[in-house]
Amino acid sequence: MSNLKGKRAVISGASRGIGRGIAIQLAKAGVDVVINYRSHEGEADEVVAACEAHGVRAFKVAADMADQQQTESLVDQASELLGGLDIVVSNAAYSDRHTMLDSDMDEFRKTIDISMWGAFYLIRRGAQKLVDAGQGGNLVVISSPHAHIAMPGAMAYNMAKAANDQMARTAACELAQYGIRCNIIHPGWTNTPGERKFFSEQTLEQKGSELPLGRLGEPEEIGRGVVFLCDPESRYITGSTITIDGGIQLPFKEMYRVEEASGR
Repeated sequence: MSNLKGKRAVISGASRGIGRGIAIQLAKAGVDVVINYRSHEGEADEVVAACEAHGVRAFKVAADMADQQQTESLVDQASELLGGLDIVVSNAAYSDRHTMLDSDMDEFRKTIDISMWGAFYLIRRGAQKLVDAGQGGNLVVISSPHAHIAMPGAMAYNMAKAANDQMARTAACELAQYGIRCNIIHPGWTNTPGERKFFSEQTLEQKGSELPLGRLGEPEEIGRGVVFLCDPESRYITGSTITIDGGIQLPFKEMYRVEEASGR
């Protein structure tokens, strides 16, 4: 889409996975980008090069989303590097898996600090920049079906993502008067390095094949959702949630039972 050419974006957690896919898809649409990373500098360099290959400006900025000062500084630096901002994408997240009874409280707090507070710090500072500029803009929050599915063993992440959704919808209400739109994306099971923390390659391949569309999602498919939401032609969409999950939440197991019962 050429409607975004010349726009300027910052994406948190963009050195790999979904954030990488978002950055590259925005770059393909003509958006200048700032790539945030925390510890994967080499991979951030690769994303910068991939974005620049599409003829846009791209920069990397290190910041830990759990730290309010670093997160706000990221937004400020991005604005300085790009000469302003039009798009702010909250993507950085962290998750560890424990049941509530066996929670590692350090990991629990880290999940909340990055996935909830980090998203808030970024969206708040980004909104302040957009309001001050007076030209409208877009905020996109990469949340998760965990916001409404109480997945066992992921309590902290479930809590953080539920908070992300309410944060984004409240922001949409408060910022509409400034011409700033805020929307949410719920990715499904996506082919990212983060999934390798919890699942083997064999499990990912097997379980992906069992999904309605027969595979895991790809990061660039989430990125295309961000491009769609930020396009000026989508100007009547705010406070909305786009689910990009390959049908994982559909009652497909029940559907198979119906087909078996009907002899099809």
